Order: sequence, then structure tokens, then C-alpha cells
Amino acid sequence: MIRFNLGYHVRQGLHGVASHGFMTVASIGIMASCLLIMGTFALLAVNLEYNLDALMEENEFLAYVDETYTDEQAAALESQIEAVGNVATCDYITRDEAWATYTEGLNDSSLYEDLPSSVLRGRFSITVNDLEQLQDTIDQVRQIEGIADISAALEVANGFVTLRNVTIIIALAMVIILVIVSLFIISNAIKLATSAREGEIAIMKMVGATNMFVRMPYVVEGVILGVGSSVVAYLAQWGLYQLLTEAVNVYSHVQLINIIPFEELRPMLMLAFGGIGLTVGVVGSVFTIRKFLRV
Repeated sequence: MIRFNLGYHVRQGLHGVASHGFMTVASIGIMASCLLIMGTFALLAVNLEYNLDALMEENEFLAYVDETYTDEQAAALESQIEAVGNVATCDYITRDEAWATYTEGLNDSSLYEDLPSSVLRGRFSITVNDLEQLQDTIDQVRQIEGIADISAALEVANGFVTLRNVTIIIALAMVIILVIVSLFIISNAIKLATSAREGEIAIMKMVGATNMFVRMPYVVEGVILGVGSSVVAYLAQWGLYQLLTEAVNVYSHVQLINIIPFEELRPMLMLAFGGIGLTVGVVGSVFTIRKFLRV
């Protein structure tokens, strides 16, 4: 019986990769592209989730108090608003405070000196725990007696939630599709190598080689292709992400989008790319070599 020899298997795997230069380069290039597309959608989903969480923390809507209410009567409504399930914080802003905030943003506030603060209504600044329940929270606050009107950027909030959900669905679909494509690519590369050595495999089986002994060089070849693709995809993703970050930072004064630093995503990305590349390489090679072992 032929003994297991790790060095032999590694050498044979490296020889298989080197002997099919064009197929090897093409396989790594296509697999790396698949991983890059997966990574791009995954990072987009992660950044959208990050921005949505930030929006949820900072998001607020204003509940205007009936203009006939005094500040004392209006402040008494705070406990009712806080009792609404999704409300995180509730702060009452008096007419005078609202007026002071308004005039601070004016270039020439002297034009409004003769106007009383009573032209503005008292209001509550309300933040929520779950942005997806913002509409329900607004509806409940609106029903409280003494609340005359609500001001909220529902379109922005709903837009973030919808975009996040759609991106996650697309990312998952792309991962599944591209993993299947990668398996097909690895299988073809291994099939090319095994077809050229079909007679040699048959002889090895007849002299007592185990299935594991015959299979290992091709598993090594699959691992090399998978891990090689992961390294190429990781480097390309790193460069692409840095370019995107720099482009967004040029317009950072707008403060609309926050990009997670790549350093924080590096461990997750390395683990994901390495794990997918290794798994696809091993699974693709194992399933492809099976039919050649039936001698």
C-alpha cells in the first residue's frame, strides 16, 4: 500500500497549478472577481447598517404643542409622551428657547427684535429606539391631547431602512450565486488537471493507492487556487475601499455618509475571504475528483 506523504502531495499540487498556467491565472482572476463583488455588496450592507444605527441614535422628530397651552400645561404632556413604547428621549423646548435657537441662525436677528417669542409654539424634541417603528410612534404621539402637529423626516428614515434591507437581500443573493460560480470554476480547473492524468490515477489505484492519496494533490491544488483568489480579492477590495473612502471624505463637510475605517473591517474581511476561498477550493476539488476514483 502506498503511504501518505504530505510533501509529495504539496509538490504535486504545486506542479498541477504551474502546469496549467493560463487556466490557473484565469481561475484565480475570475474567482477573485467573484469574491470582490461579494465583498463590495457585503461592505455596502455593513456601512448602510452603520449609518442607519447612527441615524437611529441621532434621529428626532418634533411634536408641536397646541398654541393655547401654557408652558406649564405643555410640560405636563411629557410623561404621556415618554409612556409611548418606542420613545427613547423626550425634551420640552419652551417658546423662548425655540425663539433663541431660531434667531441664533439668522445673519441679522435685529429685524425680529420686536416680535414676541409667542409667535412660535412650544415643542417636544423626541428620539426613538427603533427607526423602523418611527411612523407608529408618530401616530401614537399625535393622538395625545395637546399635540397639534408633528414634524419628522420620514422619507429619509424610510429611505435608509428600505435601502438597507434591499442591499442585504442583494448581498445574500450575490454571495450564493457567486459561491456557485466559484465552485464551477474550481471544478473545471481540477477537472482539467485530472483528465490529463486519468491513466496515471488508474495505475495508482491498481497498485493500492487509497482514495485519499490520489485525491490530496488535487485538494492542495484547489486550496492554492482558492486561497490565491482570496489574497488577490482582499488586496483589490482594500484598494477599492480606500479610493471610495477618500472620495467620500472630499465631501465630508456634507456629513451625510460615514464610512467605517477599513482597519475595523480588516479582520472580518480576511476571515470571510479566506474562509470562502479555502472552502470553495476544497469542496470543488473533492467533488470533481470523485468520478475519477471509480476504477
